[in-house]
Amino acid sequence: MTSLASFDVAGKRVFLRCDLNVPLKDGVIKDDGRIKASLPTIKLLLEKGASLVIAAHLGRPKGIAAPELSLAPVAKRLGELLGREILFTGDVTGDGVTGIARNLHAGQVLLLENIRFSSAETSKDEAERAAFAVTLADLADVYVGDGFGAVHRKHASVYDLPKLLPHCAGLLVDAEVEVLKKLTQNPVRPYGVVLGGAKVSDKLGVIENLLGKVDVLAIGGGMVFTFLAAQGKEIGSSLVESEMIEVVKGLIKSAADKGVQLFLPTDIVVAPTFSSDATPTLVSVDEIPANQMGLDIGPESAALFAREIEKCATVFWNGPMGVFEFANFAAGTKTVAQALTKVTGISVVGGGDSAAAVRALGFADSEFGYISTGGGASLEYLEGKELPGLLALGL
Repeated sequence: MTSLASFDVAGKRVFLRCDLNVPLKDGVIKDDGRIKASLPTIKLLLEKGASLVIAAHLGRPKGIAAPELSLAPVAKRLGELLGREILFTGDVTGDGVTGIARNLHAGQVLLLENIRFSSAETSKDEAERAAFAVTLADLADVYVGDGFGAVHRKHASVYDLPKLLPHCAGLLVDAEVEVLKKLTQNPVRPYGVVLGGAKVSDKLGVIENLLGKVDVLAIGGGMVFTFLAAQGKEIGSSLVESEMIEVVKGLIKSAADKGVQLFLPTDIVVAPTFSSDATPTLVSVDEIPANQMGLDIGPESAALFAREIEKCATVFWNGPMGVFEFANFAAGTKTVAQALTKVTGISVVGGGDSAAAVRALGFADSEFGYISTGGGASLEYLEGKELPGLLALGL
């Protein structure tokens, strides 16, 4: 397997698949963490004398050119961070794109428009995807895969394209895989996992797989109310997946059978409505009012989770503890994040909303052992699944 350091790219056009899927609001980038995470690979390729054709996606446009999901703001920010001009075509393919790509000189960077504007990128039809990959391959001489946040997708630019060109993984993908190996191959113990987010169904596979590997599992976020309902507790108007209650009962029993310490909240911050200005009330998990919904774990629970996290030598966290976007319901997430900064071993923030949360709450990336760029990809790796994009790169 070729490493990027030894990959011959001098004088060549590199098709670089990045993950630049940043949160946008009214055309303004709210968190540029994924752009910054792509910089080491981009800079190394440029230093080695390559020209770059960068492909990335933004959101889920489903094959339609949606102006609000254009990568134009990303091109601007990338240029600012690199201190050089970024060519941006506003198209994914076509004669104009091909002409620019073929005339790139060493050191020049071309960013394609949102690659998911082409329906062939995400097509379930393998022949359609393969044909699109051939078109993309015509833009470059070699391929570097560095979009970790998309490696769990069997998409043309992630899975089919590497088969057509000499290829290797970028620095970000290598780093992500190395960290995930530390979480799955003989992790230093005690090993703790904190899971939040809205739905148990989104995390079911990873919970089932990790129950045989972890020492401590703490559950927060909207998914906790399905756990509380499985224990027979009243949860008011809180989010619940009724069809998952029996499954969750099985998870609780499995944790006990395997000797895993399962921590659920003992207190909850509730409110009558899901809004930023809703009045918060702290209640016991045994006293959630019928007309109230839980929007954060309470301070007693957050302190408990923090104490258990700080005892661990390896910690993985994915999913906020509450609606961190609302100031009244961000305390649980902030307390858990603070505890991860105190872990003396390795602490991994598992991408997606968790990464956005720690930055929004004022934490620096350097305060954690590692912040992943790919929430879904990280979770599928931890489930034990084979990820198409990693297979295509020989990882």
